Amino acid sequence: MCGIVGIIGAGEQASTLEKMLEVQSHRGPDNTGRYFDKSFAALGHNRLSIIDLSPEANQPFSDETGRFQLVFNGEIYNYKELRQELASGYNFSTKSDTEVLLAAFLKWEKDCLQHLNGMFAFAIWDSKEKKIFAARDRFGVKPLYYTIAGGIFYFGSEIKTLQKVIPEIKPNEKVWASYFAYGSYGMPEDTFYKDIHQLPGGHFLEFSQGKLNIKAWYDFKAQLLAIKPSKDFEEAKAAYYNLLKNSISLRFRADVPLGFNLSGGVDSSLLLALVNLFEDKKNITAYSFYTGDERYDELLWVEQMIATTRNPLRKVRFSAEEVAETATFISKFQDEPFGGIPSLAYSKIFRQARQDGVKVLLDGQGMDEQWAGYDYYLNWERSSTIQGTGTKSAFRPKVLDPDFLALAEKPKYPEPFESELQNLQYRDLFYTKIPRALRFNDRISMAYSTELREPFLDHRMVEFAFAQPETFKIKEGVQKYLLREILKELAPKELSYAPKRPLQTPQREWLGDELREFTEAQMENLLASPVGDWFNEKEMKKEWEKYCAGDRESSFHIWQWVNAGLVLGDVR
Repeated sequence: MCGIVGIIGAGEQASTLEKMLEVQSHRGPDNTGRYFDKSFAALGHNRLSIIDLSPEANQPFSDETGRFQLVFNGEIYNYKELRQELASGYNFSTKSDTEVLLAAFLKWEKDCLQHLNGMFAFAIWDSKEKKIFAARDRFGVKPLYYTIAGGIFYFGSEIKTLQKVIPEIKPNEKVWASYFAYGSYGMPEDTFYKDIHQLPGGHFLEFSQGKLNIKAWYDFKAQLLAIKPSKDFEEAKAAYYNLLKNSISLRFRADVPLGFNLSGGVDSSLLLALVNLFEDKKNITAYSFYTGDERYDELLWVEQMIATTRNPLRKVRFSAEEVAETATFISKFQDEPFGGIPSLAYSKIFRQARQDGVKVLLDGQGMDEQWAGYDYYLNWERSSTIQGTGTKSAFRPKVLDPDFLALAEKPKYPEPFESELQNLQYRDLFYTKIPRALRFNDRISMAYSTELREPFLDHRMVEFAFAQPETFKIKEGVQKYLLREILKELAPKELSYAPKRPLQTPQREWLGDELREFTEAQMENLLASPVGDWFNEKEMKKEWEKYCAGDRESSFHIWQWVNAGLVLGDVR
């Protein structure tokens, strides 16, 4: 996992490239590489060495002729299989997945994307045709942002990278208004800043002679047509179990130490059980955070699972006293609004792992979307996009200035399937839950120069699970049914049928009690900022008083204000 940057267009490029590389240096502290094609292009790379640690695998990476230059962020998990397939027509000089990716492009051009199993954002410069080709993985695990200024095309792995080339960064008011009014984080191409865009997951772009072309390369619905839903439950369970094991084995490929994140839920318990199917991986360390509040902590379930597998467990405590400093730090890496105090607690795992010399962590993200694990899948609450908000709305649009609120647009998502359940799953996979979590997690892991892998987002698994009958996902009110039946054979039943616990920190209590001064300071910070006129100060303070008095069914609106006060502080 690394950072990539590029400048395509005429003009002085060296100093700008250096600024862009420097601002995202945390993404790859092991090496910084540069390539210049006169005044046509400049590419840069921040390397975090994971596979083939040799200098020969540094980037930008060139083919033998020097015509093509590759900068790549991510991992191609099936690179060994692809290498064997490509060996007859390409002379490999490294053992890296980077070289395999370039060789695949040389053979199949843009169709190489269909051969890749991985997480990736990469760009390839063709010095003969003077054009750039860039692509992002199917679900958008790895980021790619771009902007066009003065006819020059710039791209980078983070928003702050592009802020170095835009003279005055301005908030995208429509996206911000929709966030405060509806909890939306924007559509796949949106960011919270004007003129900065993201390439959606499953898309590629080409830029040449001042023209930008963007096209989808991953057709999820078409892939599903090739999968015949199983009629036999045991047959489906066996097929999915084999996919699980293969996905885990592919994601163990690394030349550095690995660990994994563990909560007490079904998904991470399954991950732990699968990790230990591989004999040489039984000593891999599990990391889990806790706060010391028994109402929210999952240590009871974590320790119960660890007692079965006997993996080393690193327990990382996160306290209210750490919130202010951690939130200030993480906000500088997120660039946009991010998850609440659970995200801050989660970030401490990566800090600890890096201190322990662990460069790669595995996580259990993606199972709720595959197997219908969220409560609203059961209750058909179509408007619910924030997990664990209770019966009261998570948003407070009345604190917004009417003119600003008028900019908000309630998001409408495609519904390409006849099944309402599948449409909800599709929304969460491509528009809400997964895009948000992946962006949060990428920035958190990269803040500490660590790589995060999501084995449950292997596209083969997602497609297979999505296509299965609804009764395999929800049976007699039990969600993620097939998954629980798999785990039941690998772990104690009380773990395999444990209920989902969406809240993992006492955020509601901390914001109004231990963190009251911090919360009020960020609200004042927001109101005093250039965007303070977005809000009705009287109404905001009235809501805050109600919250402090005990109206705490939801804390999301409070976190929105705190979060905005932190993030928008860098825009002034």
